[in-house]
Amino acid sequence: QVQVVESGGGLVQAGGSLRLSCAASGRTLSTYAMGWFRQTPGKDREFVAAMEWTDDRTYYTDSVKGRFTISGDNIKNTVSLQMNSLKPEDTAVYYCAVQTEKRFVQVRSYAYDWWGQGTQVTVLS
Repeated sequence: QVQVVESGGGLVQAGGSLRLSCAASGRTLSTYAMGWFRQTPGKDREFVAAMEWTDDRTYYTDSVKGRFTISGDNIKNTVSLQMNSLKPEDTAVYYCAVQTEKRFVQVRSYAYDWWGQGTQVTVLS
């Protein structure tokens, strides 16, 4: 069993910043990538950013490039998402995702094996 715990969500004015953190734990846990997705009511879960440990490669959806930065530690199985210049359209529940099998896809939700409970991010206009 793997536990995935997110923290850092909250309420912020447009143009502000928030930092999300995620820690995965479990006996003999090995991760290959960790990422962030977000979801709003009535919509599918959307990819935001991911980090692959093999070469520290990072991936971002176009709408957050230049504003969000993902970082992580593959030894500690942690990942963070620094979100700057937040916009009202960034409002969503953000989920941390953990990949424990080596895959060649990082931007699809099906590529991840474990998920956190989600943390709410609300950006006021």
